[in-house]
Amino acid sequence: MSTSSTLRQVMGLDNTPARLADSTLLLIDFQNTYRTGVMALEGAEPALEAAGRLLAAARAAGTRVIHIINDGGEGTPYDIRAEIGAISAEVAPRDGEPVVVKQFPNSFHVTELEKTLTELGAGRDLVLAGFMTHMCVTFTAQGAFNLGYRPTVVAEATATRPLPGPDGTPVPAATLQAASLTTIADLFGVVVPTAAHLTA
Repeated sequence: MSTSSTLRQVMGLDNTPARLADSTLLLIDFQNTYRTGVMALEGAEPALEAAGRLLAAARAAGTRVIHIINDGGEGTPYDIRAEIGAISAEVAPRDGEPVVVKQFPNSFHVTELEKTLTELGAGRDLVLAGFMTHMCVTFTAQGAFNLGYRPTVVAEATATRPLPGPDGTPVPAATLQAASLTTIADLFGVVVPTAAHLTA
């Protein structure tokens, strides 16, 4: 089976991955929400381990780091005032690393993210990792692209969950994961398998 050209190829957009040392790392919704209970994701633990390695590499390189969390309100799986909605310890913020709170899948929508990027003196290259791939990672990549940023998504540091398709047939998490990353790579940004691809 042959494949089509991506929109990025058709439009002549640069497909060179961001260099970690020259970028700003956005860690999206690495909350305990996705490790247990109704919102638990397939592959959450390996993705979190990969995010920990990515974060360590970013800190070592002097990369700017911004943590993003979703606040769904008290009593929800996204309650940032409770342990369930807290950022997982493996990627917890250090002093001086901003935390941006959002309530929509696009981390730029009605948040302080763009202002924070400006205050940090960030350039156009962003590195994205987080949960869930088909939702907040995809729509944050789209939001970044729409604002003129160059997002690069680290695939191993993302995960999602199985969902019912339009006809009710279950869509496996792996299928949705691949489709989401393919959607991002078609136009919104560059997708790399691992953090190692950001240091070349």
